[in-house]
Amino acid sequence: MLKLEVCCYSVDCAQIAERAGADRIELCAAPKEGGLTPSLGTLRLAREQVTIPVHPIVRPRGGDFCYTDNEFAAMRSDVALMRELGFPGIVIGMLDHDGHIDLPRMRQLMTQCDGMAVTFHRAFDLCHSPHQALEQLADLGVARILTSGQQQSAESGLTLLRELNAQSRGPIIMAGAGVRLSNLHKFVEAGLHELHSSAGQTVPSPMRYRKAGVSMSADAESDEFSRYCVDSDMVEAMSSILHPDSTNRVA
Repeated sequence: MLKLEVCCYSVDCAQIAERAGADRIELCAAPKEGGLTPSLGTLRLAREQVTIPVHPIVRPRGGDFCYTDNEFAAMRSDVALMRELGFPGIVIGMLDHDGHIDLPRMRQLMTQCDGMAVTFHRAFDLCHSPHQALEQLADLGVARILTSGQQQSAESGLTLLRELNAQSRGPIIMAGAGVRLSNLHKFVEAGLHELHSSAGQTVPSPMRYRKAGVSMSADAESDEFSRYCVDSDMVEAMSSILHPDSTNRVA
């Protein structure tokens, strides 16, 4: 069965995606960082308010995926909390100094995540040897790999995505990065069964008063009176393509 995972940066967006027909939510904070670990309050609310599977990301900072001992300790603590809260899966990934899968740490996490579905995220797209990495992740018992085929967009990485999908003896290869309604058919035709999309749009802030000359961002040019949000119509349209036989999926 084809599945659509939607990346959401708030519980509000997760609810929108669920109503529009998403199959699963990747829950994150900090869209400008590419997704960081959500707050405790967000995690608790997501468990209360969202009924489809929610897999939170475990990523303590932006940038690369080679972590310090303290960062790894924080990640293990976050995983323990997510397991305690009852999340069915998590999204995580880490590399060593040479760009290979950090196997010792991933083994520790996989033991800790026993019974949870683990998605190895786009750290995979920065790894040194993707075919070797796939075999290692299969041995670890990872459920799926979120990847753009080591390109800036998944559409550009279709060749490697096909190769990985044919090679995989366990992990689901889930295409992500630039997956949208206009190119959805290319991934389906390539034989991929799970797709990941932000399906988003920028929406203006409801604030009418806007203080000029003061920024809360390190990027003083950024627009702080807009935010990224899931586009319900886009999710519904993508879902209808992936689930053509389903009726009345939208609540």
